[in-house]
Amino acid sequence: MMRAAGQLSRRAVLGLCAGLSLFGSLALSGAASAQAPDPLPSWNDGATKTAIVDFVTRTTTTGGPDFVEVGDRIATFDNDGTLWSEQPMYFQAAFILDRIKTLAKDHPEWKEQQPFKGVLEGDIEAVMATGNQGLGELLAASSTGMSVEEFAAVVKDWIQTAKHPRFDRPYVELVFQPMLELLAYLRANGYQTFIVSGGGIEFMRPWVEGVYGIPPQQVVGSSGKTEFKLDGDKPEILKLPGIEFVDDGPGKPVGINRFIGKRPVFAAGNSDGDLQMLQWTTLNTGPRMGIIIHHTDAKREWAYDRDSHFGRLDKALDEAPKRGWVVVDMKNDWKIIYPFEK
Repeated sequence: MMRAAGQLSRRAVLGLCAGLSLFGSLALSGAASAQAPDPLPSWNDGATKTAIVDFVTRTTTTGGPDFVEVGDRIATFDNDGTLWSEQPMYFQAAFILDRIKTLAKDHPEWKEQQPFKGVLEGDIEAVMATGNQGLGELLAASSTGMSVEEFAAVVKDWIQTAKHPRFDRPYVELVFQPMLELLAYLRANGYQTFIVSGGGIEFMRPWVEGVYGIPPQQVVGSSGKTEFKLDGDKPEILKLPGIEFVDDGPGKPVGINRFIGKRPVFAAGNSDGDLQMLQWTTLNTGPRMGIIIHHTDAKREWAYDRDSHFGRLDKALDEAPKRGWVVVDMKNDWKIIYPFEK
């Protein structure tokens, strides 16, 4: 009886130790979870942030009903107005205007020819009055007649030296800190992140990897005509006048299909130019998420939507509730807008 009691006592002690060990492990696990860094620190706590984290968690939980295989974790992002600002005009448009001014010394005739005259005099209304033809002339004069390598060097020089008129900072500093965090969060969870933008692909590729961590081969954009040329043993791809592909509106799903080859499960945009990309992404079976960046902060950035000349958000805003797209309220959902605010 005594030995049995002793054995029971020993078993009880071992059981208690095991229980304490398990309790300690659970406590440590809970402490580690509590101390886990917030993947989206620049996002205010609320429904928007919760929806994003919930989607990523569901699609990356092995064995869960919404699990998405790593190879299918495709996320597409518009650039202008979604990853960086786009006011008072698209930043590529600012590049084109600056480029025309730089080249004007070799073209004295531009002083009397529209749309060049309007650019040199700062008369944007006169430039806009020339319509698509005038804008095409500016694009051709500023961005063609050279190799893609030469153009990339011009873009890199501009992006490092030109400054935004309102903030007096390089344009690459006007990227959205919360979106940088979102890109990193998705990639940390096995997502491939792509830019799908109406902007020029040759304009974006030279700098996006250093700014967003997105390599140039994961950039889909509008493109001009090009041709291959071999001069002796020197091969070149030359930029020619003329548009080959417009990656905007209904062109975005076409571009995604052509260059990515898989339908995204996550898409982010900010304007009606992203409407079809959001439709193509979310109107399908399985877990899908679409988000719209709504510019609502006139103090820290800009407030605009339906009446804006750049980044007009009208039809997509109306369709968002019907489709279950998450509308990000920049003023209320983001603690900071730009990295320099940290």
